[in-house]
Amino acid sequence: MTVELGHFALILALAVAAWQFAVPLVGAHNGYTSWMEQGRTAALIQLLLIAFSFAALTNAYVASDFSVLNVAENSHSAKPLLYKISGVWGNHEGSMLLWVLILALFGATVALFGNHLPATLRARVLGVQGAIGLAFLLFIVFASNPFLRLVPPPIQGQGLNPILQDPALAFHPPFLYGGYVGLSVSFAFAVAALLEGKVDGAWARWVRPWTLLSWALLTIGIAMGSWWAYYELGWGGFWFWDPVENASFMPWLVATALLHSAIVVEKRGALKIWTILLAILAFSLSLVGTFLVRSGILTSVHAFAVDPQRGLFILLILATFIGGSLSLFAWRAPSLKVGGLFAPISREGGLVLNNILLCTACAAVFIGTLYPLALETLTGDKISVGAPYFNLTFGPIILPLLLLMPMGPLLTWKRADAYAVMQRLWWAALIAIAMTLLVLVFTQRGPWLAPVGIAIGCWAIFGGLKDWMQKAGVGKVSLNTAWARFRGLPRAAHGAVLAHAGLGFVVIGVILLSVWKQELITVMKPGDTKSLAGYDITFLNEEPLKGANYDGVSGVFRVMQQNSEVATVKSEKRSFRPSNMPTTEVGLVQGFFGDVYIVMGDAMQDGRSVRISYNPLASWIWLGASIMFLGGLLSLTDRRLRIGVPAPPRPAPPAMALAKPAE
Repeated sequence: MTVELGHFALILALAVAAWQFAVPLVGAHNGYTSWMEQGRTAALIQLLLIAFSFAALTNAYVASDFSVLNVAENSHSAKPLLYKISGVWGNHEGSMLLWVLILALFGATVALFGNHLPATLRARVLGVQGAIGLAFLLFIVFASNPFLRLVPPPIQGQGLNPILQDPALAFHPPFLYGGYVGLSVSFAFAVAALLEGKVDGAWARWVRPWTLLSWALLTIGIAMGSWWAYYELGWGGFWFWDPVENASFMPWLVATALLHSAIVVEKRGALKIWTILLAILAFSLSLVGTFLVRSGILTSVHAFAVDPQRGLFILLILATFIGGSLSLFAWRAPSLKVGGLFAPISREGGLVLNNILLCTACAAVFIGTLYPLALETLTGDKISVGAPYFNLTFGPIILPLLLLMPMGPLLTWKRADAYAVMQRLWWAALIAIAMTLLVLVFTQRGPWLAPVGIAIGCWAIFGGLKDWMQKAGVGKVSLNTAWARFRGLPRAAHGAVLAHAGLGFVVIGVILLSVWKQELITVMKPGDTKSLAGYDITFLNEEPLKGANYDGVSGVFRVMQQNSEVATVKSEKRSFRPSNMPTTEVGLVQGFFGDVYIVMGDAMQDGRSVRISYNPLASWIWLGASIMFLGGLLSLTDRRLRIGVPAPPRPAPPAMALAKPAE
């Protein structure tokens, strides 16, 4: 009965979404105050209904109710509770239900905390959110229903894809969807601004927190997916330029540009039209990612749907929202008032260049991702675009961005002196050059990309520290005064420095892991020892393995360095019930300066195939991403970036009202 109630709640949510779409927009157009207020009520009711529907599906998973087709296809009674719950969104239907739940949560948040928004703007934002919810609820109810019954029900379910039964993958989709769907709020604000014909600093201040939250969630979501690929898939890489990976990376790039562009609108009233376009493109790319994952046109561990009819439904949603919003932009954007002028060398100019490079990099990824699909659709020819293309196109575009990034925060608004900025950054440049020379001394030979990568990363990290020091007045005032200034800085300033420094750590980790990785593929039997990168790895023994829903064998390895034991790790070969699908668990020794990575393979005639890798500074990739995420969260706590803006001060009462009446 709970399942039927969940299905009924979903249908009611569909009706409420139609209400939220139509009534507030009509009210805003005609100035009907009571109609505009209906958007807030509808947003809250929609959240409650979808939350109940999601809870009903989750209950079916936890209770192993295999009379529900979705549960029977994606769960198993022997699964640990964590993976029963994560199985709710580990499939096409459940993931779409999570998608609309997060969408409803964002819409309800706007309704609850948008008290200081102009009534017409808030109504239009909620109306656009309702339109998005209506489209995806129609898709779920009519093409992707998670509550279909199965008669007769099977005794046991088929189980979740084994490689998705991992803690990182349990939390990766909610974070990623939060980033995708969060950009819908920025999109709704952009469409509402076009309908209103007004973009100003207050509008940018309302947009920035939503964009920042989405950016932070995308950052940690992408990082968790990368971490999972590194230690779970067993190939030792962190990024494969897979089309579905790119589908999450492209919105992140444009959201980064949008975040910086909104600053210019807020501070200087410039780049209004460009910021509106970026908000539309960021969410449009999120919709493109939804299409790629769920249309059935891709075969990937990340992809869910294999039904072309579902893909056609999503394609219609894309055409409606992307085509409709761009058409509205083409019609209304020319009427927006142009902002103030600025010199090419200024903070505004630096942020414009930042946006151009980010969007160009996104375009390079977009072409490499979609070109093979378009070519196959038009001609039937199949080609693959892999890492060589992306490395040769994306890298040269991002390189100047990384070089210019430390300069941006030191530039002044409207007009700046580039030479004076470089003078302030001399010691950061000196550290970067010193690190390059140090690496060259110890390596003495290529690959030469490694010292360059270290120099760029150090330049980003210490350039951010210089921004901190300048804002605190280090070197110009006493240490006590500098410390007081440092503590008094807005949290958004601290967050920006952390985000830039985190990117420096990511750059160093990515480049060094890519060019200095050492690998040994061999055959070992118990008692054998192999050496790699100063480590001695001994294969101790094999042990039988039995888990809640899998069997297998575990290889025990001892890792030594300079005759001292570093760790004893296990690499496992698992076979999951009931599918008998095999997976590999990596034996991983993580260190600040590098990881020892051991993968036990199949049984051979004289032992086991074993792949041993030494991955230098691999952990810096996820350390840097975590620092960026924390920087985003810290910025969100800044009172100036909280959702909404302060209420305008109440007018002072007239002087006569304050005077006592004459007696």
